[in-house]
Amino acid sequence: MRIDKFLWCIRIYKTRSIAAEEIKKNRVSVGDSVVKSSKEVREGDVIKIRKNQIDYKIKVSQIPKSRLGAKLVSLYIKDVTDKEQHELLKLRKLSQGYYRGKGEGRPTKKDRRDIDGYVENDEESDFTDWDAFFGEDEAADEVKE
Repeated sequence: MRIDKFLWCIRIYKTRSIAAEEIKKNRVSVGDSVVKSSKEVREGDVIKIRKNQIDYKIKVSQIPKSRLGAKLVSLYIKDVTDKEQHELLKLRKLSQGYYRGKGEGRPTKKDRRDIDGYVENDEESDFTDWDAFFGEDEAADEVKE
């Protein structure tokens, strides 16, 4: 089976054309050599895939006849990716959710009103009556400076 079709069959890429593009960009290799889309995949080959800044390694156990369901993929390949790469992936996922929780998205109108109300109340409470604090003459000197 061609490598672009194989990567599509085992659901690494959503379409075969995307798989072919990634192969052209030298993000897929078999063993240590970069391959073309027409490269034949055989059982026992170790395929290295660079996807989302992570280097995945998969070992081919069997060649599927057609595209597989997600639950059956583990019967045809074995993931031999380094643990360091999986840790990098976990760190990336954690850093993406740092600023805003997953699914929260942009603030709603109600959130904006709450934020605006909070900011307006904060400015009012920050106001200090300098005349009462310094006396009228010192407050006028402060304003001039």
